[in-house]
Amino acid sequence: MRITVENLIRDRKYPFIFSLFIILSVFSLLIFFNANSSPLTDLTFSPLVALSASPPSNATPPLIAKASNEVVDVHWRKCDGVYAVDYIPCLDNLKAIKALKSRKRMEHRERHCPVSNPRCLLPLPPRYRVSVHWPKSRDMVWFDNVPHSKLVEYKKDQNWVKKSGDYLVFPGGGTQFKDGVMHYVDFIEKALPKIGWGKRTRVIMDVGCGVASFGGYLLDKDVITMSFAPKDEHEAQIQFALERGIPAILSVVGTQQLTFPDNVYDLIHCARCRVHWHGDGGKPLRELNRVLRPGGYFIWSATPVYRNDEKHQNIWNTMINLTESICWKVVAKTSYFTGVGLVIYQKPVSSSCYERRKENKPPMCDQNRGKNASWYTPLDTCLPPLPVPTQGSSYKWPEAWPKRLRSKPVSLSNEPDTEKLFYEDTKHWSALVSDVYLQGFNMNWSNVRNVMDMNAGYGGFAAALANLPLWVMNVMPVHGPDTLSVIFDRGLIGIYHDWCESLSTYPRSFDMLHASFLFGNLTERCDIIDVAVEMDRVLRPGGFIIVQDKMQMTSKLSPILRSLHWSITVHQEQFLVGTKGFWRPDDIESL
Repeated sequence: MRITVENLIRDRKYPFIFSLFIILSVFSLLIFFNANSSPLTDLTFSPLVALSASPPSNATPPLIAKASNEVVDVHWRKCDGVYAVDYIPCLDNLKAIKALKSRKRMEHRERHCPVSNPRCLLPLPPRYRVSVHWPKSRDMVWFDNVPHSKLVEYKKDQNWVKKSGDYLVFPGGGTQFKDGVMHYVDFIEKALPKIGWGKRTRVIMDVGCGVASFGGYLLDKDVITMSFAPKDEHEAQIQFALERGIPAILSVVGTQQLTFPDNVYDLIHCARCRVHWHGDGGKPLRELNRVLRPGGYFIWSATPVYRNDEKHQNIWNTMINLTESICWKVVAKTSYFTGVGLVIYQKPVSSSCYERRKENKPPMCDQNRGKNASWYTPLDTCLPPLPVPTQGSSYKWPEAWPKRLRSKPVSLSNEPDTEKLFYEDTKHWSALVSDVYLQGFNMNWSNVRNVMDMNAGYGGFAAALANLPLWVMNVMPVHGPDTLSVIFDRGLIGIYHDWCESLSTYPRSFDMLHASFLFGNLTERCDIIDVAVEMDRVLRPGGFIIVQDKMQMTSKLSPILRSLHWSITVHQEQFLVGTKGFWRPDDIESL
């Protein structure tokens, strides 16, 4: 008979009272331990599993934790070197960076992965401790966890970050909002009330984000921000953001497309973000146009907007020509009381403006251009056509938040039964998270803030956690079906990635990693040990993992993680639950 949540909950057994008769004691103990196994749920599989892996049998045994006696023959060493503590394999490949012929377009800040990632384990910073918990972490973190003081001195007059005793303190200032980010956020909405923070505008991108205070404070308005900046001379700004519990990723507008789909961000923000939007024939600005949702806004707060000297006015005039060529219109231009100014552009909702241009410059992209192929893809030299509305005469904006989380996504495929599969997937994850993940595993969810779903599908796992004080980075593996646009439509954030490579993030960035049926296809292309090393790199000590997979795969992964001194249990022959410790090996290996 098929197992369902309702049947299991109805039939749940409870411990019998121990018999006073000695002859029944053993029998009573067996009943007791069986009845106190973890809560059960509907373990039939989401329709989404068909996107990534084959489900195990429906004949699922009781959810009982058990340990594997398998061992793995790996001799771990600790990475050694000047950059070992904060090492990012694909961004710190100095050999590849030195061999670059040019750095004019930020090529040296892009990904240059080594042929094989080091298998040594990164050391912890001296005196590293469990991170400050959210929401306190938004305003202060342990200095010893991110012991970098360059920004404290470099930005001391702009209220980015200050050192106070054992803490780094973040007053909420920025280059363009020295007097506080909330005044700046309110000023933007007064300049253009249609923005509607937390309602119409839910998912935004902050380019060159600094320590991500803009995105951090917008969380109070139900806005989730993908803050990004390169790993550059502004030391550790993204690391600060992640330690604070604010969504962030290392990235740069260089020669390649950002790892996001077309037409997904409700709003993009740049406050003195040090990107030359007019450079390289306007390619960086056209990349923003690619990822900005039709009808979405671009807020540019920079000196060319409000300074009148010849240099800045030349840039402003160039931006006028560029924005007109891609049919952006100015919907607001104003000055802040500190003298700082900003301009707000809006992207069109239909391609009719493109057709009315006097010159086809930039030219329109071929209609057969690969959609959402933004993984190691050069910046476009053309202008992508806007989505054709499936019904009505214009592009449909997603429902206001939070309704959009469970509404039919704008970009959902029109293939037969896709809508049904989407709603069933949402229901599946809601039940699995509430009945098993939150109750059945030995995890302290109050310590979880930064979460990564390594194989996100439709984003159902993140949606099921939406009412908890945490955020989820939804990762879309590049070798599987692409549903990342759907995730953004739901009001969530995510990126493309290949797990056979290292992620563009600092070590010790996440409190929890979740992977549902990720490893089957992945291990056909790379070694599971290398993936485990990367998981160890990005997970904080004391952090958790939940891996849902076939028993064959969890049996392979369990001994590897145990060899890392992680605490591991396997439930119901498909859920691997683990906790990373503070252990680091004694032997060293040079990077």
